[in-house]
Amino acid sequence: MLDWAGHSAVVTGGASGLGAATAQKLAEDGLSVCIFDLNEDQGYAHAKKIGGKFVRVDVSDPTSVSAGLDQAKKSNGVSRVLVNCAGIGSAAKTVSRGEPHDFGLFDKTLRVNLMGSFNCASQAAALMVAEDALDGDGARGVIINTASVAAFDGQIGQVAYSASKGGIVGMTLPMARDLADKGIRVCSVAPGLFLTPLLEGLPYDVQASLGAQVPFPSRLGDPAEFAAMVSHITQNPMLNGEVIRLDGAIRMAPR
Repeated sequence: MLDWAGHSAVVTGGASGLGAATAQKLAEDGLSVCIFDLNEDQGYAHAKKIGGKFVRVDVSDPTSVSAGLDQAKKSNGVSRVLVNCAGIGSAAKTVSRGEPHDFGLFDKTLRVNLMGSFNCASQAAALMVAEDALDGDGARGVIINTASVAAFDGQIGQVAYSASKGGIVGMTLPMARDLADKGIRVCSVAPGLFLTPLLEGLPYDVQASLGAQVPFPSRLGDPAEFAAMVSHITQNPMLNGEVIRLDGAIRMAPR
């Protein structure tokens, strides 16, 4: 098992939800964590809480990502762990009331969720490649992307979101193969129904109803459970090129 204590990590979308839990867990694992997010108030507050750094980064903008990685490097050194949690949701049908899906909404969803993950992964990997190996296997780093069960079981109105997360699933294995000879592993986690800020805003009875759809355990996932999976992936060197469903065996119905 790899020990990442003393090394550094970047967590995108780390100001809240799954990203915040992940940033906290990696800090507990002994890594110096830099949070990338657009929410400055939450980002600075959470970074202070975990003893990390915060940089305002728009993951859909390659220039912003480059500047963010440069700041992270100056603060903590080259990040050997990258976790992409930044993402947005969207709800719109392919055709609704005779009108086609808004292209701008579809484009933005893919730019943030898919292209954003690619921007951060490709640029972070380029920095990792230039560093020395960390062990006898030649490990130089690990990249973990966040997909979703929507990549496989997309519901009505999730065409843009599902496409963006399906792209992350499709990107996982070829990216792992691209980076294998450089000692960089790539995995993705596909969470099911988790208690993120989006669901926290729903009434309790609605949360309970959603949780009851999960076969076992019949509840919403805790972001700490997502973070625990991320932590394990970083430490287990044989996990590579894999998409892991973390969903309590749920399979989403059409609506």
